[in-house]
Amino acid sequence: MKLDARDFDILRVLAREGRISKSALAEKIGLSPTPAWERLKKLENAGLIDGYRAEINLRKLGPSVTVFVAAELADHTQASFQTFEASLQAHEEIVACWALGGGFDYLLQIVTRDIDAYQRLIDTLLDARIGIARYFTYIVTKQVKGGGPPPLGLFMEDNT
Repeated sequence: MKLDARDFDILRVLAREGRISKSALAEKIGLSPTPAWERLKKLENAGLIDGYRAEINLRKLGPSVTVFVAAELADHTQASFQTFEASLQAHEEIVACWALGGGFDYLLQIVTRDIDAYQRLIDTLLDARIGIARYFTYIVTKQVKGGGPPPLGLFMEDNT
């Protein structure tokens, strides 16, 4: 799908302000509401927008800990990867997971109430025998940067 500058404007606004009215979006991109809405629907239908979410401030809810886990599987077969990936879906504490090229097979982002809850989750995963050979735990002490919109400007030249 070929995108123009206005399409990228819509994506930029939505990446920063997912909860925006049709008229406010139109004003920010310099179009009237109906054409802005039609462009938005076109972007959604093309699969360029996966969804809309609220950013929750966990500190306001109570104690929490974010942990990154680098995991290596014992067996590197397609079936092993599928088993591991499918098993993660059952654990809401695992908020993100990326398959990696290089030294480790996966990087997991986990959010729990405390370290004990994290350890119970790891114990559950190990007891499930889903193929973890070894893992390394990295506890987040503070967020320096994160949750920002993607660098859409990098993709404009290829699409306009």
